[in-house]
Amino acid sequence: MNVAEAVGAVLASLGVDTAFGVVGSGNFHVTNALSEHGVRFVAARHEGGAATMADAYARMSGTVAVLSVHQGPGLTNALTGITEAAKSRTPLLVLAGEATAPRSNFRIDQPGLVSAVGALAARVDSAESVVEDTVLAYLTALLGRRAVLLNLPLDVQGAVLPDDVAQAVRELRSSRIADAGEQGSRAWAAVRDLRDRAWRDLGEEGREPSDPAFSDHAEPAETGPAPADSVTELTRLIAAAQRPVFVAGRGARGARWDIEALAERSGALLATSAVSRGLFRGSRWDLDVSGGFASPLAAELIRGADLVVGWGCGLNVWTTRHGSLIGPDATVVQVDIDQDALGAHRPVDLGVIGDAAETARAVTEALGAPRDGYRSPELAARIAREIRWRDVPYQDESGGGRIDPRTLTIELDDLLPAERIVSVDSGNFMGYPTMFLSVPDANGFCFTQAFQSIGLGLATAIGAALARPDRLPVAALGDGGALMGVAELETVVRLGLPMIVVVYDDEAYGAEVHHFGPEGHPLDTVTFPAADIAAIARGFGCQAVTVRERADLAGVAEWLKGPREAPLVVHAKVTRERGAWWLEEAFRAH
Repeated sequence: MNVAEAVGAVLASLGVDTAFGVVGSGNFHVTNALSEHGVRFVAARHEGGAATMADAYARMSGTVAVLSVHQGPGLTNALTGITEAAKSRTPLLVLAGEATAPRSNFRIDQPGLVSAVGALAARVDSAESVVEDTVLAYLTALLGRRAVLLNLPLDVQGAVLPDDVAQAVRELRSSRIADAGEQGSRAWAAVRDLRDRAWRDLGEEGREPSDPAFSDHAEPAETGPAPADSVTELTRLIAAAQRPVFVAGRGARGARWDIEALAERSGALLATSAVSRGLFRGSRWDLDVSGGFASPLAAELIRGADLVVGWGCGLNVWTTRHGSLIGPDATVVQVDIDQDALGAHRPVDLGVIGDAAETARAVTEALGAPRDGYRSPELAARIAREIRWRDVPYQDESGGGRIDPRTLTIELDDLLPAERIVSVDSGNFMGYPTMFLSVPDANGFCFTQAFQSIGLGLATAIGAALARPDRLPVAALGDGGALMGVAELETVVRLGLPMIVVVYDDEAYGAEVHHFGPEGHPLDTVTFPAADIAAIARGFGCQAVTVRERADLAGVAEWLKGPREAPLVVHAKVTRERGAWWLEEAFRAH
């Protein structure tokens, strides 16, 4: 067994089930080793797409995803997707060949490259250390929720393992999680020791991972809620609040029922950041998304709160609409397991270091008798009538061969099955699918927008679809992002994904048009001739329909009837006279 083979074997032992990438000479053997040991490998057409597929898969599956790339240009091609994952604290492990010969065309400073975008770098140094190096990199990604590059030097990959190291790998591979024998127990004891070292290296204390590789090999760590004095102060603030609002972010995705129970006791209304949209779906007190995407009623109610509590939520400029959703007299609390997150984006009156679910439970127990807070029958009725963007009256601007994006998206919302998973690219159009397409829960929405890059939407939808094959995948793209990531249409077809790809085509980079156009600037650099995106899609093997008015959506209805053997691209020629509402809000702070 050599180093490349050992890396694949060890990662499979740790529970990695899916890897994404583009294979070149430098990652050929490690990718084959992953496949040999049962890891599904998804070949993308570009490393940038592969990185975002892995990011989305990790978010929607709750596991560490692996990205495998060639040395040098394979890694640089993937860098935008890695940056998104790093900014989003996605547990992503990047395997990259590494050229070490001084005159190699492929040689670059790969650790320095990924460090510059917020990822961590590690290396397999030798055949003797391969197990330790691989396990530590994996655990750093898992426990620290970090993007981690594991460099695989070309001159190390082929090195043969010493007998004792090869035996350790075999023990990991042969042991079963639930019934490890003596050898397996020894192997997993070594992994536990490495886990403790990873925690120390991360400078964190905290939770036992939920990864199945650890479920029967370690006692659960005591996470507990926040310290008692913080719980006491948070309880006091909630008890005194007359109009509390809870805003949950990605760090609260596993804490819905505990936060909702506290909201029920305290009379709080519920909202989420964009990335956690759908978390409180089904609650009659759900305000949906807080921030630039918020509906008028949601913005009104959040702005009227006298207490805002962020649960695993950064309360950044997007979630607070550049601060305008926080009333001048509102008390602001932030609960997070990461001390550095507290007050990072805006001052808070109370920062609470603790797990969202356990902290919410502790406060609920301490709170005492239930109170009405912000809730009333009249407000519940108003939320039911007005909270959705599709229920806000608007003047349909369809005509002249173009369909209003609001009309388009409402019609699609009615056509598509409720069990869907929606992935959205970036651009002027993005608020329409984000807010006008309903989602069943927080696992029905994948939003890779921490870096605000266009072109990631289609790859996001592929990763999300593979993580949740029980749901209809819906990709929502602008024409710019669609053409930027168009190579991955072949991946959708090859994988047989029953996906709907909706392209909002205004023949421009609409955000720039609506930002600079009113000031009289020339727009030749951000506007384009018409492209027949439906014809392009058919060339990749997709079915396609061009939509200029409501009646054209009959083609979508037909596709939904089945058998859905090829993905459907909906090329929507949308109106373009004005910018989206959320864009206008964003520009006010520029």
